[in-house]
Amino acid sequence: MKTATLALLLGLSCFAPLASTAEFPERVDIRYSISSGSLEGEVNNTLRIRHENGIRSYAISSEARAKGLLVLTQPDPILLDSTGRITEAGILRPGRFSDRHGRNIPKVAIFDWDRTLLTLQHKRGEEKKTLPTDIQDKLSLPYSFIFSPPPGKMLELHVTDGRRLESMRYAVGRETIDTPMGRLETFTLTRLTAAEGERDRKIWLAIDHHMLPVRIVTEEKMGIVTDQMVTRISYGEPAADLRQGRLQAAP
Repeated sequence: MKTATLALLLGLSCFAPLASTAEFPERVDIRYSISSGSLEGEVNNTLRIRHENGIRSYAISSEARAKGLLVLTQPDPILLDSTGRITEAGILRPGRFSDRHGRNIPKVAIFDWDRTLLTLQHKRGEEKKTLPTDIQDKLSLPYSFIFSPPPGKMLELHVTDGRRLESMRYAVGRETIDTPMGRLETFTLTRLTAAEGERDRKIWLAIDHHMLPVRIVTEEKMGIVTDQMVTRISYGEPAADLRQGRLQAAP
């Protein structure tokens, strides 16, 4: 069975000591700059971990906003949310994902693990599909290795963005990159594309920062490439200038 779980078991854990949920802070805020050619924006992500009645859960929220002249044409933020449970093996198991662009109808994925049913809701209606055991959503994927071993040479899994369900393959590597936070040792996940229409994506996970995503380069519609680069990671309470707005709301 070709699943992400199999790849996880082939990990190189000696390079990145795994965090247990007991050691990991209850809240992490990550700020990114994002660019595409001359266009710029910023992204603020918040990861929360909870322990209730022996059950571990996670909630990830992401808010992306345009900057500069781009605000005139795209004033509304892009809001992504993923919530779910953390298994005993440390794997994120999504329960619900949503993707909202301003006033547009949101894309939503609902994961029913008891009935192995995936429900996708979007502007074209609702679809129901069999729920793969190795699934992640668009937002949870970059956070998948915080509590589980880093993958081996290849990662194979299913990913949904609320509209599509895709089977994906990622090649795993190691790189040292320069960031506004300094030089970081990272694991890299590079998507292997074979079919027409599949979009390139590369993710950098910081070894010394709990395997959190510190850079994401993605090919968007019409071949546009976006580069999302970390500028700050705050553990515990948010930094003073992050206390306002949607991401700072009480859990």
